[in-house]
Amino acid sequence: MTEITVVDEREKANKTITTIIYALYAASLIIGITWLVAIIMNYVKRGDVAGTWLESHFRWQIRTFWFGLLWGVLGAITLPLWGLGAIVLIANLVWFIYRIVKGFLRLNDNKPMYAD
Repeated sequence: MTEITVVDEREKANKTITTIIYALYAASLIIGITWLVAIIMNYVKRGDVAGTWLESHFRWQIRTFWFGLLWGVLGAITLPLWGLGAIVLIANLVWFIYRIVKGFLRLNDNKPMYAD
């Protein structure tokens, strides 16, 4: 097996993992717990994509998780404040969906994510 074939197979496998992680984040909108599996996979597999174009997708996914969690907690805390929490939660949901769709589309086009 040549080095190029090994690299191509490794990249293909890493792209598959990245796709699965996006799918787990998307599934978390229906089956809440899959976000936990996704973030664990992000941290466990992050070293495998270091230095590749897929690293930017992992950074995008990890930031989506942590900022989504932050705004979700803030939204939940502020729910009693005249609907402010509901607005925060809805905005967070829209933002979360945007991040999943945007990331998946760029992954599908074999493009790295923008630096954010």
